[in-house]
Amino acid sequence: MLERRPHSADARHRASRTAYVVLLALMGTAARAGTAMPDRPPALGQHTLLAQPDGLGTRMATTASVVTQASGSSLLVLVGGYADNAAAPTDSYANRWRALGRPVAYNGFEGRFNARAFVALDAAGGPGHTVSFVKAATPKGEITAPFIEIAHAGSLQAVAQSYPVPGIVSRTSNKLARIWGMKGAAVTVTSDSVTTTGPATLLAVWWGDSRALSMTAMPGDGFKLIEQYLDLPPESGVQCAVAVKQVAVAGTYSVRWTASPAQGAILWLFAFQSGHPKAAVFGQRESRRSFTAAPRRSVQEFLVEK
Repeated sequence: MLERRPHSADARHRASRTAYVVLLALMGTAARAGTAMPDRPPALGQHTLLAQPDGLGTRMATTASVVTQASGSSLLVLVGGYADNAAAPTDSYANRWRALGRPVAYNGFEGRFNARAFVALDAAGGPGHTVSFVKAATPKGEITAPFIEIAHAGSLQAVAQSYPVPGIVSRTSNKLARIWGMKGAAVTVTSDSVTTTGPATLLAVWWGDSRALSMTAMPGDGFKLIEQYLDLPPESGVQCAVAVKQVAVAGTYSVRWTASPAQGAILWLFAFQSGHPKAAVFGQRESRRSFTAAPRRSVQEFLVEK
């Protein structure tokens, strides 16, 4: 019989090194085949809200600065104010902003005011990050603009836009309460839904249309309020509230907002996920905007080139 000899230390070292090289090669092959390690789940990043009262605005309206990630984030900006101040946003890192759908005009203001949404996917960032709007037509006009970073999110998976209004009874009681100097009754409105395919950061934005100067707007369904401008100055302003929810699994989600006094509200709901921006944004991911009886539309149809 042949004598078996134990492996030497050098032989064990060579075997370990060979196994390591093979593992690296397999990882590289998997990455090239599209089966790399999963992306980090998206998460809420930095955020701020710009608000200028009516008559006290400036021609260049700029948000407070925040420290965003150098790369890998998506940025969301919404703006409400005078419709003739129609310029798209710019930011201090020269990102490319795309409009999401057409401007939505407020009910009861003869088209003078609207709300708009913009996104910058796979954005550049860093310290001192600001977003600005040039208000060329009505420089002193009111404006409200939340600026939100979604970290580790290359994909805008779905968008829902709607404009629910309260019933005639709620609107009438609200007007009477205003006349009598009382606080109007609350009303709950519900957004359209978005569908995700995995972990996602959901962002909900409420733009009320009441002429009141003080109000409340609270989200339900597990959403957490992160920005609000609801106690307006005597000069008036554009009320707005922003809420977020993290979801760990694929599903269909919506949000209910309860506001007082009763009022209609322009609602947006966004679902951001990790992933390559082009693959997600230009894929046929479906969502709805139903302030009219609109058909289901893809995220690509929400993107308006600027």
